[in-house]
Amino acid sequence: MKPELSVVLPVFNEIETLGELRARLLSVLDECGRSFEIIFVDDGSHDGSFERMAAFAREDRRIRAVRLSRNFGHQMALTAGVDAARGRLVAVMDADLQDPPELLPEMLAKADEGFEVVYAVRAAREGEGAFKKATAHLFYRLMRRWTNVAIPVDTGDFRLMGPKALAAFRSLRERHRFIRGLTAWVGFRQTGVTYVRPARVHGETKYPLRKMAKFALDALTSFSYVPLQLATWLGFGVSAFSFFYILVVLVLKVLHINVPGWTTLMVFILLIGGVQLMLIGVLGEYLGRIYEEVKGRPLYLVAEVVEDHEEEVTASGPA
Repeated sequence: MKPELSVVLPVFNEIETLGELRARLLSVLDECGRSFEIIFVDDGSHDGSFERMAAFAREDRRIRAVRLSRNFGHQMALTAGVDAARGRLVAVMDADLQDPPELLPEMLAKADEGFEVVYAVRAAREGEGAFKKATAHLFYRLMRRWTNVAIPVDTGDFRLMGPKALAAFRSLRERHRFIRGLTAWVGFRQTGVTYVRPARVHGETKYPLRKMAKFALDALTSFSYVPLQLATWLGFGVSAFSFFYILVVLVLKVLHINVPGWTTLMVFILLIGGVQLMLIGVLGEYLGRIYEEVKGRPLYLVAEVVEDHEEEVTASGPA
């Protein structure tokens, strides 16, 4: 018997939060009165997280533990969980308790109204520094301006998808994944519910500055040609300035004005060389993504799935 709802949680070294996360999830989902399953996807943890999740799965048939063969990244782990989900509705959320399970009933109510995608909007972000908040604010607004997809601002991956959105999402197999962009791209009726994102209680963030920068680059290059357009306009601008400077040099030559030009010459050589290298880098980013796509490798590999097949899925618990 397939459950009504699947809750997908990608996990990477979150052993300190798993006990509280399971308890809060079960409490909320039991009160919803729907059949459900919880899918933990271990993305190469090395702190014992999978063993803890596997123990949960052996104790309760409503819980499944999926272990990937290595660390494929948050977006791939989330995709693996959605692919494994059997529910008519699928909710995806982080395992660090910064996505509160208590928001799920409100999201389910919106789904009952006919919305195919219900996303959680962060009205405030507790426990984060000014730099993180400022860069996140800038990122979402640039993405909205520079892409042709109406990606909701101030949202993470915490969302609920209905059957039509799920079918569309599962058909999208690109490797450099920006899931909040993909779920916006599929369309259908969408709405948001607001919440205050609490501070992380245990562990440390899995998105340091380096990963944040890569994530932003993946998002931008997956949904926008603006970097290529900026490169084109920058090339035209530098070329126009260079032609203008050639005219200045010719005029000075005709007027027999002797202007020492070594410094100026070197500046322009370095400037034009730097711009060319930058433009080649932009082209390389897009070319590299094409290279990754044409190889056609699987998005992820599953090493192990732990679940109890003996009992029936119910809304209230194991039989």
